[in-house]
Amino acid sequence: MKWKLFATLAEAAGDSEVTVREEETVGDALDALLAEHPDLETEVLDEDGDLRDHLRLLHEGRDPFAEREGLATAVEEDDELALMPPVSGG
Repeated sequence: MKWKLFATLAEAAGDSEVTVREEETVGDALDALLAEHPDLETEVLDEDGDLRDHLRLLHEGRDPFAEREGLATAVEEDDELALMPPVSGG
């Protein structure tokens, strides 16, 4: 499955698209992403190991926390996941 990373997250990973091995849930895919790109961990997880509140995580373009089962949401091999920090500008 593929992760799309934006802004500072893409910079920390060294790429805006990252492929991880097939996983069963969004949480497993996030763990695989962080295992392959440990520099992302401080950007993505808070001190308690939870996803930072200001990040937006999408599974197939939808919010798995609002519409599905959060990190326990099942994923398929060809799914696309995305992580993005808040956007600001003027």
